[in-house]
Amino acid sequence: MSKVNTIVFDLGGVLIDWNPDYVFSKVFPNTEEMKWFYENICTPAWNEEQDAGKSLQQATEELIEKFPEHKKHIQMYYGRWEEMLGGPIPGTVEILRRLKHSTNHKLYALTNWSAETFPVALDRYEFLHWFNGRLVSGEEKTRKPFKEIYELLIRRFNIDAHRAIYIDDNVRNLSPAKELGFHTIHFQSTEQFRNDLIKIIGEI
Repeated sequence: MSKVNTIVFDLGGVLIDWNPDYVFSKVFPNTEEMKWFYENICTPAWNEEQDAGKSLQQATEELIEKFPEHKKHIQMYYGRWEEMLGGPIPGTVEILRRLKHSTNHKLYALTNWSAETFPVALDRYEFLHWFNGRLVSGEEKTRKPFKEIYELLIRRFNIDAHRAIYIDDNVRNLSPAKELGFHTIHFQSTEQFRNDLIKIIGEI
């Protein structure tokens, strides 16, 4: 195996705790109604359209036109978006810190994130500035798991995929990276991630 020289992190669910439950668990009387709202109104697929570059205003207006009876809750999705940020995931941020200061690996971020909300995270989390480079889906008008965004990452930062690791909490997003030659780690917990990383690169 060629020696790994590059590590690419997903952000949400790996380094940053983001969850719409932080808003809507306070809004809906029970989890069943909240789950129905996610499955039928503000769905993950709808949110991913904004991750791929659609404007928040347009997305909100279109959904309200389709479901006017849910206007108040639809407006909350991006109106109270900052409340969905639960904070950094401490153990993973510490691993990133050690990689930054104790190893010679190049560090990059590849994230599905709206270009309109990502500046909030940049202001809030210092560690987002530790990377050698970042690729934000909303800025590129495409998203994971479409292969083109991984290919763009490789070209823009001159990455040799066979000497790189890609980490994501969503298994779906690992497949294209693996096809392109990346070593992949499915993030499930900080401890599991640390152990899997050490198996590939040694002590950190």
